[in-house]
Parts: sequence; structure tokens; C-alpha cells
Amino acid sequence: MKRFLTLLLALGVAGLAIFWFLTLPNRLPADAMAGLTGDPAKGEQLFWMGGCSSCHAAADATDAAKLQLGGGQEFPSPFGTFVAPNISPDREHGIGAWSSLDLANAMLRGVAPDGHNFYPAFPYTSFAHASTQDVADLYTYLMTLPPVTTPSQPAKVGFPFNIRRGIGLWKMLYMPKDWVLTGDLTPAEERGRQIVEGLGHCGECHTPRDAIGGMKRGSWLGGGPLPVGKGSFPNITTGKLDWTEKDIVEYLTTGFTPDYDSAGGHMALVVQNMAHLPESDRAAIAAYLKKVPPVQ
Repeated sequence: MKRFLTLLLALGVAGLAIFWFLTLPNRLPADAMAGLTGDPAKGEQLFWMGGCSSCHAAADATDAAKLQLGGGQEFPSPFGTFVAPNISPDREHGIGAWSSLDLANAMLRGVAPDGHNFYPAFPYTSFAHASTQDVADLYTYLMTLPPVTTPSQPAKVGFPFNIRRGIGLWKMLYMPKDWVLTGDLTPAEERGRQIVEGLGHCGECHTPRDAIGGMKRGSWLGGGPLPVGKGSFPNITTGKLDWTEKDIVEYLTTGFTPDYDSAGGHMALVVQNMAHLPESDRAAIAAYLKKVPPVQ
């Protein structure tokens, strides 16, 4: 019995050690942002592409209030309710004390400055496709926005999902290792891929998820149920969406569909964001969507 207990204890310690090692924060190299100068004009375009204000400004924000990123919006899910944090330049309650490397680790690796893992409600599985230059540009723009002194609120998540360290294992399964759409692409399709799979993070809503919240990349953009309640995100592949590229561009510009309906809910905010981008980017998104394999 003594030997058995000793063996059991040794296995437990070994298991904890393996868990600890596998879930260490995977940060970027310390010199990842060295030599990069941010362009605030490009950063503003990336800000709208990423829809930052749609989550981090107040839900009813309009005009200049969209640039007050004090957080506070709640996003319910099967795992609990996540609350958007303050990402304004306020040094105490926002990210004003962060470096550009801190922002890069958050967006590209899902790691906070103190080393804890962010919940993937922050769509770093998509943002990971952005470049460090993208992050430098976005950081420079964010630091020009007004500071907001509202404290960030914690997520309302219960056990075991509140164990941040365990998210390191989730990342091993779901952090992207390649683009979803591969092969020979035109420049427009490649640009569309950068937006849709990257900062535009379209798959975060329009791709179905498995039991532990990972996107089912084999059904990419094939739609799926809303996180809570009734309804679903639509299938936006050619398996369901028969719009022309011109139709898609018009929708992303004005919010009007070919049958004279209009975007509603959170998609209306997406359209408002996309309208800030050059028409060539909206055309690139359309070209990409027509290239994605259909999901029936």
C-alpha cells in the first residue's frame, strides 16, 4: 500500500509538472517589435477592420463616443458571461501602460502582460494572423484615443472555465497553424483572406463550434447557433449565399441586401465598421467569400 501511494503521488506530481509546462504563456520574443514604427492612419483602418469599438465602446455609442473604449458590454455564452475590458489609453484602468509588445502578445498569442491567458472570447485565434507591423500601427492609433477611467469588470465564468492556466491547453488545440483557405489565390482573394480570417474575424461568429468552443474549421463560415437563446449565425459560403460579389460589396457598404432587407443586430455594427474601409477591401472580402468551399 505504501508503494502504491508513493507511486500515485509521483504520478500526480508528474502530471502537474506536465500540465504546468504545457500551459506556460507562449509569448513573442522580446525583440518582436524592435525597429517597427506605427502609422496611426493605417492603425485607424485596422481599428475599424477589427471592430474594436463594437465590443469595447458602450453598446449605444454613436459618433465620437465610439472612440471611448471603456468596455463593459456583456457577452453571454455557454461557458459564462464575458465582459469587454477597458482598452482606452488610460494608464490605470485601460492599456495606457502597455507597450506595443504587450499588445502584440495579447492579440497574437492571447497572453496578458502579467502572463495570464486571455479567454478566447477575445478573438486572438483570428487576430493571430495579423502581422507585428499591423499591431504597431493599431497600437499607435489606440494611444491617440481619449482615456476612459472606467475599471474593467471580471468575467462571470464558473469552474472549471475560470482556471486561466487551463486555457493554455485549449490554445494548443485551436490556435491557427495556417490559413483556412490555401492554394493559388489572386491578390484580391489573398487580401480578402487577410481580412476575413484575420482582423475581420468573420469566422468567430459564422463558423460552428465544438463542445469546448473551438471553431470547426472543416465547416468554415458555414453558420451555427447563437451562443445563447434562439437563432443562428448565417451560412455565408456559396453553399447558401447566392449573392454576387457586387451584392456583397453593397451589403458591406450600406447594409442593404439584394432583396431590400437590411442588416440588423451586431451585423449592423459590422457594416458600419466595414464602411470605413476602402471599397477595394470590401471587394476583396467578396472575392474571398466566393472562393471559400461551400458548406451545405
